[in-house]
Amino acid sequence: MDEILLQEQPAEGVVLLRLHRPAVLNALNLALRTALADSFTRLDNDPKVQVIILAGGARAFCAGADLGEYIDATPVEIIGRHMDRLWGAISRCRKPVIAAVRGHALGGGCELAMHADLIVASRTASFGQPEVKIGIMPGGGATQRLTRAVGKYVAMKILLGGETFSGEVAAQIGLVSELTDDAEVENRALQLAIDMTRLPPLALRFIKEAVLESMNSDLDAGLRFERKSFQLLFSTSDKTEGIRARMEKRSPLFLGS
Repeated sequence: MDEILLQEQPAEGVVLLRLHRPAVLNALNLALRTALADSFTRLDNDPKVQVIILAGGARAFCAGADLGEYIDATPVEIIGRHMDRLWGAISRCRKPVIAAVRGHALGGGCELAMHADLIVASRTASFGQPEVKIGIMPGGGATQRLTRAVGKYVAMKILLGGETFSGEVAAQIGLVSELTDDAEVENRALQLAIDMTRLPPLALRFIKEAVLESMNSDLDAGLRFERKSFQLLFSTSDKTEGIRARMEKRSPLFLGS
């Protein structure tokens, strides 16, 4: 059977996971969801991996759920698939994740991109949450993540209308980090990843944790979390190396400790 999730290593410390179901525009079936969860769990625990890039193909990043697995599914069957655990393996990843989006990123594909920390998108990419048009609703976090990313009123328009929109619009509403030409999407994602591999891993991890904490707590709690993380970084050798290198006007050599 053909591999449905490919793993590439385009640079030291960087792993690229490529969704590979081109015949169905990388639609998410249970096997692909499980492969993604297993890969993220493994890579998160691999000390040699510093940044993960998530990509699809030229026609589609991911066109959404594989509807063939939904049409006759019952609530009990859907509950039994434990989608929360599969999505959770991605959202709990402690390392920076960059989504490189070309083509369609619809429904579960848009939600998958929103699990990343940065989204680099093509101007001609197509985003959207069209679930309402087939009688269901988002189940991978869009009602929460999209609202936090773009605000209530823009999110409501996207979710209740079910219409798709371009990468240009996604950039205007703040859904993507960077917009570039189609041919440059993965190159730009890789450059960002390589840049991050030169930074102290613990500082990157703590920054990611603090930002995600802000999505789940009030301002005071988030500030307390940030302050504790800031204080803990003063126990690292990378903090000393970073400050000393800046004062000595040289490039730092971070060791992740």
